[in-house]
Amino acid sequence: MAWIYASGRDVKHVAGANACLRTLCSASFPGWGARMRLIVLSLLLSAVSATPLMAAEPASQPAVASPLAIGETFTIESRALGETRRINVYRPKPWGLDPKTPLPVIYMPDGGISEDFLHVAGLVQVLTGNGSMRPFLLVGIENTERRRDMTGPSNVAEDRKIAPRIGGSAAYRDFLRDELMPQVRQRYPTTDERALIGESLAGLFVVETLLQEPTLFNSYIALDPSLWWNRSALLSGAGKQLPSVARSGARLFLASSGQPELAASSARLAAVMQQASPATLVKYQPLPEETHATIYHPAALQALRTLFPAPPPASP
Repeated sequence: MAWIYASGRDVKHVAGANACLRTLCSASFPGWGARMRLIVLSLLLSAVSATPLMAAEPASQPAVASPLAIGETFTIESRALGETRRINVYRPKPWGLDPKTPLPVIYMPDGGISEDFLHVAGLVQVLTGNGSMRPFLLVGIENTERRRDMTGPSNVAEDRKIAPRIGGSAAYRDFLRDELMPQVRQRYPTTDERALIGESLAGLFVVETLLQEPTLFNSYIALDPSLWWNRSALLSGAGKQLPSVARSGARLFLASSGQPELAASSARLAAVMQQASPATLVKYQPLPEETHATIYHPAALQALRTLFPAPPPASP
């Protein structure tokens, strides 16, 4: 008698088949001739021999995953900062936009992939896609020492405790003006229109740049800026600097959260600007329902719609 052999997960099936074979071979069945017994054995062998073949078929392997690319990234060796900085770039692709069309540029500190770049890029994508905003190139600067780069000097001891190094905003501005902007112009088709967006300490840097070098950007977006820095010295001296800001033609979108100290300082800046340079302040938007941690996305949505609306569709 021939036996059926298998291994692994097929053993149980084969054991049962062998038991049936023993029964058929040893038992006597009235009315069964040799021919009938042979037919039954053949059917049993065919059924069992197919089982290992089906069970042995390898499971399909999952497809190899590829990185999800939403833009480009490059590094730049900065003499102004004395370090290498990573830059992330997103160019929207709304229907009908020629890839060679020059675009205005939004520069954003806190522009790392694990920082604010992805959600702001999402806003640019959806707003340009639905026709709410003109297409802009988004350039994010990944942080290395955020509290160094976003702050000016401070005479306040508590301020100097927040990081090993502070007061590097002037060098960071040099980096933007003299190193990053020329690189962006070289790499991408751009117009001369530029904007700067930042929240918290980056919002402080936005306001400082507006007051100290207003022509560096055309539009400024300051979200819940940390104007408390250095006992609000930037805010206290704003009145003297606003005449030059007014002459520059720069525009500001300012927003504040429900955090009392930040809301009060932003409201104070808005009042000073309304008096000394009303054309500069395009909009002051208090968002008391937002916290300092949640304000960036909803405020940026309003800012992009307000400052950069898409032109109305042409009449047929």
